[in-house]
Amino acid sequence: MKENILNKLSQIEQDKNIEILFAVESGSRAWGFASPDSDYDIRFVYKHKKDWYLNLWEQKDSIQFMTENDLLDGSGWDVRKALKLLAKSNASFLGWLFSPLVYRENAVFLNEIKTLAVNNFNPVSGFYHYHSMNKGFEETLGSDKMTLKSFFYAIRTALCAKWVYEKHTIPPVLFRELYPLIDNKYHSTLDELILLKSKNIEKSNEPVDDSLIELVKQIAEENNRVKNDLVNEKSNPKEFNELFIKTIG
Repeated sequence: MKENILNKLSQIEQDKNIEILFAVESGSRAWGFASPDSDYDIRFVYKHKKDWYLNLWEQKDSIQFMTENDLLDGSGWDVRKALKLLAKSNASFLGWLFSPLVYRENAVFLNEIKTLAVNNFNPVSGFYHYHSMNKGFEETLGSDKMTLKSFFYAIRTALCAKWVYEKHTIPPVLFRELYPLIDNKYHSTLDELILLKSKNIEKSNEPVDDSLIELVKQIAEENNRVKNDLVNEKSNPKEFNELFIKTIG
């Protein structure tokens, strides 16, 4: 599959006359709890030739693709759009940046933009992204609407919000790296559930231990109590502009 992904990325570069700066996996495969029928969520950042940016009119700054068999779901952002969103600590983009599954990279650029992200992270933005997402998934906990997928989305978003509140840093992408936030007694049960999910379809409604459901609810309640305690931290626009100029120059 990796070869297919790399071929598709090369095709896009040629068709769109762009240079891909990095391409990664996003979603459940990057988080470490994919199902057999999980698609491949390819996310990438690219740049145009310098003259493309010297245009009076707004131009399309994103690229999407879906392969015929729906296995590859691709989405890419122009570097200017990406940096503007990063300046706001966009959590979705931070997930791209720190994905453990990298298909292609300009190593210098990826290292520099990661450093920029870490130094300019706004905990309020990160916390509210995950806490808001968690509310929708939390409603399904313990109900007949809950699937293995919705449970993992619920616990991941709850733990990511908790991580941001407690550590004031970007939460890890890989789900198991969030384990230090919870008691050791839950680790093996979660590992067993990850294994179960790896053998069942996305919409599987295999039972989830009540203790795990209660754990997620407790974390969500705790996050709700502390949601107003975080302080906004402003990014440095100059640093973002410098990387933009360097990248396209």
